[in-house]
Amino acid sequence: MEQISTNQAPAAIGPYAQAVKIGQFVYTSGQIPLTADGTFVEGSIEDQITQVLANLDAVLTAAGCGRSDVVKATIFMTNLADFDKVNQAYGTFFGDHRPARSTVQVAGLPRGAQVEIELVAYQA
Repeated sequence: MEQISTNQAPAAIGPYAQAVKIGQFVYTSGQIPLTADGTFVEGSIEDQITQVLANLDAVLTAAGCGRSDVVKATIFMTNLADFDKVNQAYGTFFGDHRPARSTVQVAGLPRGAQVEIELVAYQA
């Protein structure tokens, strides 16, 4: 197992890695709307999802893969009423690529985030 780390995304806020690589699989930890320097992105769900996706892009790059390698996404949201807004940003992020996905409403997320996403990628 190889731990993946980049300073282009926020450092882990607990005892875990930004991602781990096992064989050809990359598993990202959930990303919330923190900037690389650890600043929490306040504001709308659109502002938060934009930062989350930027963080995931940086972690994928550090692992040597990209969006087109993602096979599964899990989205955690505190309010499913924002589903369409998140779905729009997610669709723009992945373009024509369509990984499997689950979306779950949760009671709360770290730092009061409205959204958190984790990914699984496969490098052929």
